[in-house]
Amino acid sequence: MRIHKVTPLWLALLSGCSLIPSYQRPALPVPAQYPGGAGSTRGAAASDIGWQNFFVDPALQGLIALSLDNNRNLRVSALNVEQAQAQYRVDRASLFPAIDATGGFESSRTPGNVEGTGAPLNLREYSLGVGAVSWELDFFGKLRSQAKAAQETYLSDADTALSEQISLVAEVSSEYYTWLADRESLKISQDTLVAQQNSLQLTQMALSQGTDTGQEVAQAQTTVDTAQANVALYTRQVAEDMDELVLLAGASIPGPLLQQMESVPGLDAAPALPVVPAGLPSDLLDRRPDIRAAEHTLLSANASIGAARAAFFPSVSLTANGGAASSGLNNLFGPGQGSWLFEPTITLPIFAGGSNIANLDIAKIEKRIEIANYEYAIQSAFHDVADALNARGTYDAQVQAEQNLVDADNRYYQLADMRFKAGVDNYLNVLVAENSLLSARLTLVSLKLEAQQNNITLYKALGGGWQKTTAPAGQLP
Repeated sequence: MRIHKVTPLWLALLSGCSLIPSYQRPALPVPAQYPGGAGSTRGAAASDIGWQNFFVDPALQGLIALSLDNNRNLRVSALNVEQAQAQYRVDRASLFPAIDATGGFESSRTPGNVEGTGAPLNLREYSLGVGAVSWELDFFGKLRSQAKAAQETYLSDADTALSEQISLVAEVSSEYYTWLADRESLKISQDTLVAQQNSLQLTQMALSQGTDTGQEVAQAQTTVDTAQANVALYTRQVAEDMDELVLLAGASIPGPLLQQMESVPGLDAAPALPVVPAGLPSDLLDRRPDIRAAEHTLLSANASIGAARAAFFPSVSLTANGGAASSGLNNLFGPGQGSWLFEPTITLPIFAGGSNIANLDIAKIEKRIEIANYEYAIQSAFHDVADALNARGTYDAQVQAEQNLVDADNRYYQLADMRFKAGVDNYLNVLVAENSLLSARLTLVSLKLEAQQNNITLYKALGGGWQKTTAPAGQLP
């Protein structure tokens, strides 16, 4: 009867056990709704909208595709995933015995006076066999815990690579719109320079005819100098934007794609970005790759506790081999030449100077650190989405107000110019009106760029950009 009671215990030990703590996902450390009730659960989630469906500008689509194929940072992330996957396979392989085929030859000579025989002793031994060397039986789950930790690290790296792709898509699109905005600002500055140069010529002619003063000519000259400075500024910025796009793309931009990009005159000519619903903060847990990566890192730390706990229990390893041995090669496979070795070893920790306890404490502290990192990742994601939603509601109004200001400044400039040409007013009012109009037009371009970039930020913050085309409903990366 006693044997029957013990047998199930040994069967359980042979099947192994796990000392990994039961995992419970930490509570959401943010409110259930975004500020002001801006979130919505209607419509396709941003993470399900492919970047090709969100960025419908063909030139931008070509840039993104080029970047995904050639960007070096993204390539390093993909290689890190492959490396982590290989390490997981290494750790998992330790669960199985390593069986090697061995062959050997040993020759020795012992002087006769050592053996007392008076004649030297010459020995030769040939051997051939297979064996498993130091295979540890994972009774307490140490090896499985280590393999589990490696698996979660691999999954974390995979999600990190996905997050890198999302960031790259957002960076390329943001830099493309910056390039468009700076080109538009350069065109405004160039048009302003031409107008100011014409005004300067007219003012110089009027001075020669005695109808204007040198002060008005000097004022006209300042506007020309300001416009020239703006042209130089935006010429430099357009060139720097292109350099940044080439860096992000990881390769020179092909001629046809560059022509396609240059055919888009400015921000207003680029197709509008769609409006995406924000959903709920809880959606971010499954849809933001960086949050999933942080949770996998937490799960890896949780598994490491199981490995640290298993260090307190005995470890059993087996060494075994079998084959043939002979003093002569011709007799190696003859009858009676078989050999074998079976050597089980059990190691029971008795005194380790507190290192096992310290390692367990370290594993528990690392888990607490990863819990904090996971919660911070959620809070950062919530912050990103909330900020973008708050800004989305105000940019339209701000852009419209700035457009009204541009229209008003343009009317003011036309009236000031008419009054100056009619001799009713001096050139100072024209100068003030020109500077105000130029500033308003450049500010309008800047605001339109910020509005576009805010849409891109929201798309990225909600986990969009991980796939090329829109995913079927309910499908996650």
